[in-house]
Formats: sequence, C-alpha cells, structure tokens
Amino acid sequence: MKKRTIIYLLLAVTAIIVTARPALSQPEHDHHQRYYPESDPLVLAKLEQWQDLKFGLLMHWGTYSQWGIVESWSICPEDYPWCRRTTGETPDDYFAYKKAYENLISTFNPVDFDPSRWAKAAAGAGMKYVVFTTKHHDGFCMWDTRETDYKITGEACPFHLDERADVTMEIFKAFREQGLWTGAYFSKADWHSEYYWWPNFPPRDRNVNYDPEAYPGRWENFIRFTHNQIMELLTSYGQVDILWLDGGWVAKQSPEEIRGFYNRQTGDAATGFLKGTIVNQDIRMDELVKKARSKQPGLIVVDRAVPGPNQNYLTPENQVPDQAIPYPWESCIIAGGGWSWVAPEKARYKSTREVVHLLADIVSKGGNLLLNIAPGPHGEWHPQAYTLLEGVGQWMKVNAEAIYGTRAIAPYREGNICLTQKDDNIYAIYLAGADETRPPSVISLEKVQTTPLTKITMLGSTGTLKWKPEGNGISVKIPESIRNHPASQYAWVLKISN
Repeated sequence: MKKRTIIYLLLAVTAIIVTARPALSQPEHDHHQRYYPESDPLVLAKLEQWQDLKFGLLMHWGTYSQWGIVESWSICPEDYPWCRRTTGETPDDYFAYKKAYENLISTFNPVDFDPSRWAKAAAGAGMKYVVFTTKHHDGFCMWDTRETDYKITGEACPFHLDERADVTMEIFKAFREQGLWTGAYFSKADWHSEYYWWPNFPPRDRNVNYDPEAYPGRWENFIRFTHNQIMELLTSYGQVDILWLDGGWVAKQSPEEIRGFYNRQTGDAATGFLKGTIVNQDIRMDELVKKARSKQPGLIVVDRAVPGPNQNYLTPENQVPDQAIPYPWESCIIAGGGWSWVAPEKARYKSTREVVHLLADIVSKGGNLLLNIAPGPHGEWHPQAYTLLEGVGQWMKVNAEAIYGTRAIAPYREGNICLTQKDDNIYAIYLAGADETRPPSVISLEKVQTTPLTKITMLGSTGTLKWKPEGNGISVKIPESIRNHPASQYAWVLKISN
C-alpha cells in the first residue's frame, strides 16, 4: 500500500453506513451491512490500485434497448412503477408479453456497433475502467456462451453473422487497447433459464420459482450452469479485473435474512413470494470465487448487496453517501435516461458541471464513480454522451491530479469545497455555483492548518498564491490574472503542499 502523509487531521472517520436516499429507478441495494475485509494479498493490492482509478464506465445493453424500456425488469411479475409493462403489443397479457420480449432476439442487429469509439471517448474523459453487462436478469447473453442459445451469437439473432457478434470480446479488446481495466457485470439470477424459472410453475417474483431444497437436482443444474458461464468469461476473454455480480437475492442466507433484506427493499409493498416462502438460493459463491481466482489471480469480486467476504467493495446505487465510508466503495450512477437506452427525447443527460461535481464529491469521500451510459438498439450512444465525456475530459486534463490516487481526508467537504489528499498534498476542489464562470477573489478554508513552508497553487495556472491564516484555517487570494483566464470550468482546484 502507498505511504500517505497527512498534513492535517480534523475529524475521525466514523461513518460506516451509506445514508439511505430514494433510488431513481429501482429499489436500493442494501448497504447497511458489515464489511468483510479481504485477506488475499493479491486482491488487496488490486483493490488499492482500483481505489486509485476513481472513474469508470458502466454499460447496460441488451435486446431490451429496441423497446427503450428498463432492462429486464418488465418481465418480472412485481409491481413497481419502474418495471410496469408499457411497451409491446400485449402489455396486459404477461405470458404473451414475455414471449414477445424474448423474441426481441430475432430483431436485435446493432450494425453500428463500434466499441473503439466508446473506448476512446471513455479514455478521453479520464475513465480508467469499464464494467459491461455480459448478462442481465433476463438471461440474454452478450457473449458466445456454450451454455444457452439465448445469446447475441445465437442463430436466432441476426447479428450472429457479423464478425463482431461476440460483443463482450470486442468491447474488452477495445477498452484494453485504451489502457482501461475490464469488468464483467453478470446477473446471478437468470429468468430465461429453465433451471431458475422452471416452466412447470409460473414466476411469482424475481426469485427462483421453485424450492431448491424440494428439487435439489434442478437447482444443482442451475449452479453448474452459472459457474460454467462465469468461468467462460474468466478463461476465454483475456484479463478480467472485476467480476461485478448483480442479483443480490441469489445468495446463501437464512429465511429471516432474506425476508429482512426484502422488507428493507420494498417495505409493505412486498407481495406474494416475498412475504411467503423465502428460499435459500445458495450458488456456492466461495467455491466459485476460488475457481475464478485460480484463472484470474487477484480478481476483484463484487457480490453486490450480499454481506460477506465476496463483496470486495460496496456499491451505492444512484446515490452518494453523506460521509466517507472507511471501506472500498463505488457509486454507480446513471448519466442520462435510465440504466438502459431510452428514446433521445427522454435521455436528459447530466451536464458536464454536474458530473464534475459528482466526481469530486464522491472522490472526496473515498469512493469511485461508475457512470452508466447505455448503447442503443443499433449499437450507438446518444450524441449527448460523447459531448458529456468530452467536457469531463477537458476538466480532467487540468485537474486529474486532485482525483487519481487520492484518498479521503476529514471533513471531506467544507460547503462547496471538496477535499482530497495524496502524499504531502491537500487538494481543495472549489465547486462553482450555477452562475460562476470564474474563481472568486478569495477562497477560505476553515480548518486547514499550515506551516511557514506551505505552498499553494491553482492547478492549471502558474505561480504561487498568497494566503494568510484566518481563524483556524486560511484564506487564499486568487489574482485577477487567474480569475479572468481560468484554466478550467465548473470547479477550480487549490493544491496545498507542505
């Protein structure tokens, strides 16, 4: 681990829980949970490197992009506003709708797929890793799996004839060429598999629709199917740095634990199976992780929302904690529209200013930002996505020093100023107000302690800045020459060196 010298100590890091806030489109994953530190030295070293990266790209993509709907969830018989069936010829007939949804494989033909353009845009924005949805809950596979024909390379999919049909392979290759780490999102639940949603029974909710203890052979087939698919990704697709597992309800837990999890997720809205028989969905994660790391030593595993040793970092979804968390963590946040592609008129992308401020806030609390951009049915991003990343990249070219390789330092934030630290340096990131186009004449920090040797500069500008003690902190004067010609927009960074 890197040696880091702290110039000043203000407050002890005490927050270990993410403050709950409503998620934008789906139930929150449970982060009110104990963190189990990793013991594998290779994984610990990889986690330390990952915490230096700070900024990554998440991509949700599948056949559902053709309808511009939420990923997978419309075929789940649960009643929430974000998963109601509003598209398709038969939204009121569940079984006809599910059949039409699964038939989207026959028209999925993303002929404009160009992962090198995505990778260049991500790298230009300063992103350092990508997490791609190899399979979401609907079970449609975005790689050439041997375990099912429900895949982009299957004969039923017109894109299978394209030389780029194994899109996971193409995406990983393109992003590695730009120097980014690669991560495989994989849903542990599979609503297409007969070993998870057995056609003998109708599905009742997101869970397996039979009791694994009553049908152990069928459940064993599902375990074998899941392990085989994950091992395909970890043996035939080059170096994979992160295995990002979703579907936290598929886990080894007691009925009380699972019921408690869903009560926190849904409150009194939980119905049917959630309040009835809760079953143990053990897929032998410890065994799987051991096999995975035999192929990919040091692999970071994120078994989302499942407290235990296989959740190497926490993943607040569409939210940012109010305080720093003293564990590795990452906020996965939508850039525009939804997790999946939506029609352009519904996209509503965040502004560059919003993303720069979001990144600074998250990094100041010790986290990483995983920003989601969803490809469309033809294999393209919205134009706004490229514009957004270009703007973030321009800011990062000047101020990346205050982001990469930093760690949290209390009090993390003073009003509109985010604090980060690296080695003997403190970075104060002044977040500009909506109408601020240049830095203020004076920036005050209430709790920064200095010495006669302290030197303060503004990233992107030459020369040192004058400062003076003020109360328990300092005030820094910003000269007109810098104010009139700031090196960046949206946020300005003071570098305080001891």
